[in-house]
Amino acid sequence: MTEYPTALGASTREKITLLGHDLAEDVMGEVGFGELAFWLAAQRRPSRGETRVFEAVLAALADHGFTPTAIVTRLTYLSAPDSVQGALAAGLLGGGSRFLGVTEDTGRFLHDVLESLDGLTPEDDAGWDAVALRIVRRYRAEGRFVPGLGHHVHKDGDPRTPRLMRIATEEGLFGPHLSLFAAIGRVHPQVLGRTLPLNGAGVCGAALADLGLPLELLRGFALLARTAGLIGQLAEELRRPVGNDIFLSVDLNNRSVPPEPYPANGTDAPH
Repeated sequence: MTEYPTALGASTREKITLLGHDLAEDVMGEVGFGELAFWLAAQRRPSRGETRVFEAVLAALADHGFTPTAIVTRLTYLSAPDSVQGALAAGLLGGGSRFLGVTEDTGRFLHDVLESLDGLTPEDDAGWDAVALRIVRRYRAEGRFVPGLGHHVHKDGDPRTPRLMRIATEEGLFGPHLSLFAAIGRVHPQVLGRTLPLNGAGVCGAALADLGLPLELLRGFALLARTAGLIGQLAEELRRPVGNDIFLSVDLNNRSVPPEPYPANGTDAPH
């Protein structure tokens, strides 16, 4: 008979095991949700410090106001109040290159830079600054944006960034990804001619990468955090609904204009 081995959840008639432990006796009431989420993904139980950093990341990404993901969740619930799962899914599907996906993009970017160093990581801030300066100059020359740099609201500094860096430092988990990210924050004005904030989504990606979590799952952790935030958005929508007002603000203020056909060759499409 074919077997399908798993180190995650498995059940018998009498017992449920999870990560090799008795779910009812060893996990429920003993392991926090953030710790469990880390454990499930890494297949190892995190230390207290790792749990603190990880849960700080989840808190940082849970909710950031009326972002598109929050608005679409509320509007989907307005349209289909019988489908909470549809409303949550709609919000999560909006996690991409502008919102939430920056966590993964930044982690991958930093990891690729570190890989290019062939293990020869700098020993001090001056060394990290030199690496960061080289990378920012290269991205500027290629017309590319550095992930994790800039924020549409927190133009003078994202408050989540220094806080998460302090927590990682306190727990001895300020690793190479965070070191490189911090260096980018110090040197980029020399190249760009202006100062941009290191955003919260980016620092979360750096922190998660320093925890050794799979790069392929970094966006998943951002979505895990935002799920809690979207549940909060729905809870508030039940008490103080705004979805219908958002809908009507568009529906009652639309303006008919002549159509602008796309060119036959598909180029020069209107924006």
